[in-house]
Amino acid sequence: SIASADMDFNQLEAFLTAQTKKQGGITSDQAAVIAKFWKNHRIKIHESLINQSRWDNVLKNMNWRVDLKSQSRHIDQINTPVAIVEMELGKIGQ
Repeated sequence: SIASADMDFNQLEAFLTAQTKKQGGITSDQAAVIAKFWKNHRIKIHESLINQSRWDNVLKNMNWRVDLKSQSRHIDQINTPVAIVEMELGKIGQ
């Protein structure tokens, strides 16, 4: 839960406090160890989760715009928004 939410230190303290008060939860000593470990290894854990969830391709560039039709054969199609998205993908490290 801590890693998937990428908790900051305030969120971590609130989460661990709730876990110590919960029936069958953790002890205060265990909470202190978890907090110390998270503070020392948060960046490494976050980067590892990102690398595990990433595909081979990465997003290199993205352009988007919204167009409105000003003329059409049918009156109900005028002023209908259309989103156009262009994404450029590339391999990691290229």
